[in-house]
Amino acid sequence: QVQVVESGGGLVRPGGSLRLSCAASGSIFSINAMGWFRQTPGKERELVASITGGGSTNYANSVKGRFTISRDSAKNMVWLEMNSLKPEDTAVYYCYAYIGLKNYWGQGTQVTVSS
Repeated sequence: QVQVVESGGGLVRPGGSLRLSCAASGSIFSINAMGWFRQTPGKERELVASITGGGSTNYANSVKGRFTISRDSAKNMVWLEMNSLKPEDTAVYYCYAYIGLKNYWGQGTQVTVSS
């Protein structure tokens, strides 16, 4: 059993910042990668950022230069620092942990960017 839990969403004004946290727990030998997707109603879930166990990162073009992903492998935790937020960043953000050959997902946390 693996559990993935996110926290840190909320309401923020355009130009503001938020920090999302995610923790994986349970029967984990090693995590290949962790990251964040986001989804808005009527649209497919899209990759926001990911980070491998070796620290390699990948970002969606729309968030490059504004978002930063970081990870503590010893604690099975990942963070997403979001700066210069825009209304189009509004979405439910889902954390995932890629373990073995399977993705484990959190329940999602709402991020709303609005004045």
